[in-house]
Amino acid sequence: MNVFSVLRVTRLEMSGFRWWLQICRFFLSALLFTTLAGCSSALTKIETWDGEPANALNAAILKAPGVIHVNRVNGRSMTNYLMDDLALDYALLPGENEVVFTYKTIWAKSGVVNNGESKVHVIESKPQVVRFEASPNAVYRFEFAKPKTRRQAEDALPEFSAAIVGADGQALARSSNWSGIDKPLVASTSLTLGEGGDDGEALANSEDVSPLNRLKAVWETASEEEKKAFLRWAFE
Repeated sequence: MNVFSVLRVTRLEMSGFRWWLQICRFFLSALLFTTLAGCSSALTKIETWDGEPANALNAAILKAPGVIHVNRVNGRSMTNYLMDDLALDYALLPGENEVVFTYKTIWAKSGVVNNGESKVHVIESKPQVVRFEASPNAVYRFEFAKPKTRRQAEDALPEFSAAIVGADGQALARSSNWSGIDKPLVASTSLTLGEGGDDGEALANSEDVSPLNRLKAVWETASEEEKKAFLRWAFE
């Protein structure tokens, strides 16, 4: 076999190799796209409860746009994501729900920006809280005034408030400034108390309540000495 024959065979082999490489790249790209799409779908829907409650199958959905950052739901801290403008759906258990959130908008600065200086104006509200009754499988959204300029956003910030709106466009509740204290959601547990029964004791002994809510209930009924003793035990 002469040199030219060897070169022709080598070129054919290289062409076949490139063809297979292109095929592999195509399938890898398709697989990556499918994986990212699945991750994106899972990422944008956040469960707001612990464990596996039975009524989770009929969970309602609260849609939060990118400017609404949900911090807590029913006393449970929500995950903070790197992308501030990410729109998320929050799955809520049917019944009374408490949602703590902030409103945050970003506006580009005009003119020259010095080195090290932020290129944007960040306008953020104080924490807001809204409480409403969620129906099974219902879809809710935030409704609020949308400023067209930074000046409008700054002027409206002290009185900012958002409403929770159902699919029919009716407002169920409106937010107010959050005091930093979560409201115990005793009514949503639908417990039956016996005669002379204590709410905290009933919550603590109920299997329908999450361990976190049971601890909160017991804490509310504990004396100051019992609370101190618990804290000493917890931090030993």
